[in-house]
Amino acid sequence: MSTQDTTGRVAVITGASSGIGEATARALTDDGYRVALLARRLGRIETLADELGSSAVAIEADVTERDSILAASRRVQDELGRVDVLVNSAGVMLLGPFSAELFGDYRRMIETNLLGAITTTEVFLDQLIADGGGDLINLSSVAGRTARPGNAVYAATKWGMNGWSESLRQQLQPDVRVIVIEPGAVATELTDHITHTETKAAAERMYEQTSIAAQDIAEIIAFAVSRPRGVSLNEILVRPTGQAG
Repeated sequence: MSTQDTTGRVAVITGASSGIGEATARALTDDGYRVALLARRLGRIETLADELGSSAVAIEADVTERDSILAASRRVQDELGRVDVLVNSAGVMLLGPFSAELFGDYRRMIETNLLGAITTTEVFLDQLIADGGGDLINLSSVAGRTARPGNAVYAATKWGMNGWSESLRQQLQPDVRVIVIEPGAVATELTDHITHTETKAAAERMYEQTSIAAQDIAEIIAFAVSRPRGVSLNEILVRPTGQAG
């Protein structure tokens, strides 16, 4: 038998070890949610779960591996009982000029940003629909609307996220409300993982000047899921200036 607290709504958050995922876990816990923290870096999410208390459970999971997500879904069902909110926050931003040199980066972005969200949603969908339905939160980007040199494949994953989300919105309503969050530059670890040296330096300079806090995005997510599901919140665009639009 699980020793987890069984009161409150349940949110599953991928990419919960840092950035928007971690901030969202904190914000939703503050609002009374029980949260399942999914990420590859088990030590980080265990530390976060200890900080958040009995309302959080850390589950090592890799969104690029379906068996890993299936195992996570079984733990969520066993320990938390159901899913009211699924937040697809796991993602990487490996910017650089389009060339064969960065093929590995392209594959990693597609498998994590787009296929990872698709796989996680597919696995958790039955739990999300059950018992009155829930909210699906997909983290996209302003890059899902405007591409520029150096972000071709990253933008492709985010444009793909937007198109997939719109189709899901039409298919799943009214059981599941699909909400797409499209931030601009957010102060997270994203730039740390860029492998192309010149692009990494340029991205770091831009983010230092224009980024907003991950907590700001988390608060928007918390507000969105607090609205009655009869309220349509299809897309929330968060501009680099920090103004929602």
